Amino acid sequence: MIANQTDGLVEHLFRHQAGRIVARLTRILGPAHIALAEETVQDALVRALQSWPYNGVPDNPAGWLFRVAHNLAIDAIRRGKSFGDKTEAIVADIVRSVDRGAGVSGPPTIDVEEQLRDEELRMIFMCCHPELPRDASVALSLKTIGGFNVREIARAFLADEPAIAQRLVRAKRQIRDRNLTLDMPSGADLAGRLDAVLDVLYFTFNEGYAAREGADLIRTDLCFEALRLGRLVAGATIAAPRVHALVALMAFQAARLPARVDAAGDLVLLEHQDRGRWDDRLIALGFHHFDRSMAGDQVSEYHVQAAIAATHARALDPQSLDWPLILQLYDQLLAINGSPIVALNRAVAIAKVRGPAEALAAIAPLERDPKLREYHLLLAVRGQLLLELDRTKEAADAFHSALACACTEPERRFLQRQLDRCA
Repeated sequence: MIANQTDGLVEHLFRHQAGRIVARLTRILGPAHIALAEETVQDALVRALQSWPYNGVPDNPAGWLFRVAHNLAIDAIRRGKSFGDKTEAIVADIVRSVDRGAGVSGPPTIDVEEQLRDEELRMIFMCCHPELPRDASVALSLKTIGGFNVREIARAFLADEPAIAQRLVRAKRQIRDRNLTLDMPSGADLAGRLDAVLDVLYFTFNEGYAAREGADLIRTDLCFEALRLGRLVAGATIAAPRVHALVALMAFQAARLPARVDAAGDLVLLEHQDRGRWDDRLIALGFHHFDRSMAGDQVSEYHVQAAIAATHARALDPQSLDWPLILQLYDQLLAINGSPIVALNRAVAIAKVRGPAEALAAIAPLERDPKLREYHLLLAVRGQLLLELDRTKEAADAFHSALACACTEPERRFLQRQLDRCA
């Protein structure tokens, strides 16, 4: 039991603290040594898993992790020869970094958070450097700052794990060979990087909002980590209207998290959710950033998605939801981002406004998309539409196929219930 609790705490720290410490170490060591920074933080996490179940969790686990990672970095630097004459100067910088976060009795206080906040922001923007390919930038940020593993990143990109691993290796090599820095960009360079940064935040949030496999439908820690980082960017001088639009979108969707699953952990569709369980504070935060996103003339895909989420948030109940407006917004979104996922979500709105037959016709082209061939949500939507048309045999086939795809256990139970309805 203690080991399970320790594993959960280390997982939580990995998501919330590892990226910050990697950012701090990378700032001191230089971007060329990002791999060393990652290795020392991972070693610190391993030591936590080995030590805490037997010695107890320290009073300040994040501070413990901070100190151990920095000490491991010092050991690695002194053993290696890559820093040459600069070795002791770099070690002194790391020691000062730990001392600045230390309290009277020794372990760092989480005043460390204030130290790391700017470093983390710099790290995200460094990973999204314009000299790196966009897909590699996003993958590297998800790995380094978000704590995603290669498998999770591959699912986010609908790509193979070896391809993602190669992207990460190439990105780190390019950072080293081109001597890229953590200096904050400005002007056109900033605008180019900002879109990649927003991609990172959006991928992170989506992985938490609807996990692709595992025991849980929702990974709340990922959602709130993405929202935290989004608010960090929105609160900086580099913020742009589309940043506020993304923060608004994440806040609106995070507000619904308590109602997305029931007491048994089963999926609850949006139309059946208890709106009394939606978080009013997050909805208010969403509208605050949505209002701020209205500055200027630019309309990004995040603006449109936030507008869809705001429409849901404004409705008093499912019956008063303005589905024609939502369909119009999806039409606008599809014109900006013609992804098959957007088209699938639009089909749900079509079903509400024009009926399941027209929605079924709308998703027919998506069934030929190789990236969606084993996407359980496409098959689930198809099954639901066929069920509404009383084509139960075809609906059952769709739900059978969906159950054969990778998905979370709550989704699997939901699909099984839908299949039982066909019988």
